[in-house]
Amino acid sequence: MTAKPHILITNDDGIHAEGLRALVGELRELGELSVVAPHMERSASSQALTLRQPICCEQVAEREWAVEGTPTDAMIVALNKLLERKPDLVVSGINRGGNMGENVYYSGTVGAAMEATINHIPALAVSVAHKGRGFEYGEAARFARELAEMVLREGLPAGVLLNVNVPLPWKGGVRFTRQSQKVTRNILQEGVDPRGRRYYWLHEQQVTDGVDPDSDYAAVLSGAISITPLQLEHTHATSLNHLSHWAKRLEKP
Repeated sequence: MTAKPHILITNDDGIHAEGLRALVGELRELGELSVVAPHMERSASSQALTLRQPICCEQVAEREWAVEGTPTDAMIVALNKLLERKPDLVVSGINRGGNMGENVYYSGTVGAAMEATINHIPALAVSVAHKGRGFEYGEAARFARELAEMVLREGLPAGVLLNVNVPLPWKGGVRFTRQSQKVTRNILQEGVDPRGRRYYWLHEQQVTDGVDPDSDYAAVLSGAISITPLQLEHTHATSLNHLSHWAKRLEKP
């Protein structure tokens, strides 16, 4: 008898986040679930690791663990200590807010999926692209289940994860897209605290000019779900060939 697929769910919004709970509700029909996630929100932590203090871990329910660390910490603890068998799929999310353009580099949601991919496990990072109030995760969770079924059945290329952004509202379309160029403008609001120290609040302003029509951002702006295949290999092959003659000039005689 073939064992049911083992799916690991994680996120960067914390183990009690509504988006993660929506995934648990939908994906339990596909197989055996494990949940290992940060005990609190750790957004914008990318693939940060905790190196200068211990990583505490608490079991909070059957096959569910809260980790006092980053999303990548949670993945490492899960894969090396908590899980009895390797997952067939990792689903990270559902993030509260989109992860497009440069935010892919900062996102803990994507970071956790990257860690899975490093360990040769197919992975999805799922986000709801919506600003303001009224977040709703049901439609994104149902789409994640359909996509997860497809990945479990057909697999993914080695070293590739899928970054999924679901707009609210979703008009029904689905596009495979490129990662956008920078899609936000950094805004620093300056102030002075009661002790006279200067501080800055960092936030973002969306940029809608000159959007690549084949990009994640363009798809979401049109009301379509964006699926962007991201790869671990960052080597730029063209530059590798073009710049290789520098090596001789830089060598010591």
